[in-house]
Amino acid sequence: MAVSSGEGKATPDRRVASRRAGEQGLLFDTQVSAPPEDVGYRGPTACAAAGITYRQLDYWARTKLVEPSVRSAQGSGSQRLYSFRDILVLKVVKRLLDTGVSLQQIRTAVTHLRDRGVQDLAQITLMSDGVSVYECTSPDEVVDLLQGGQGVFGIALGRVWQEVECSLAELPGERASTGEPDPAGHPHDELADRRRARRTG
Repeated sequence: MAVSSGEGKATPDRRVASRRAGEQGLLFDTQVSAPPEDVGYRGPTACAAAGITYRQLDYWARTKLVEPSVRSAQGSGSQRLYSFRDILVLKVVKRLLDTGVSLQQIRTAVTHLRDRGVQDLAQITLMSDGVSVYECTSPDEVVDLLQGGQGVFGIALGRVWQEVECSLAELPGERASTGEPDPAGHPHDELADRRRARRTG
């Protein structure tokens, strides 16, 4: 998946590719904050944040494409809990599927992303020509793919990170250890606030 970076002159094609990459937000200018490690999100929340259906979520969990890393379902009635990173990967999988990349190629990409540290993910741009998936970790690599016409679709994980962060700010999360709602992750949840007040009052 790694692409070698090219040290070339700034040809007109290269300048056009560089401008195109900048307009698409693919050139690693995104600052991200560390996600909370002890907060998990239930299936419906993960679906809403990633833009997928519950059927997709369930199928990907059963086929081990993207499994919930906070808590897996154990018996009937138990709830899966997905981490921030899981939801980020779910959203990336959805985008790759939408461009026509095969599930086999996506599985390879997901395995590769799993081996990365959380902060490293924000500095990666995935490029796809609809057949293969390429990892770019420098602007030169992005520009080379765009210039060659090889990478026709790019996903800057830093941007996806910010999108997921914005979505989850409006959706309920819960503490993995206690199952209590996470007030920081869902500040406007008045129902959760009233439940907490009843328990403590």
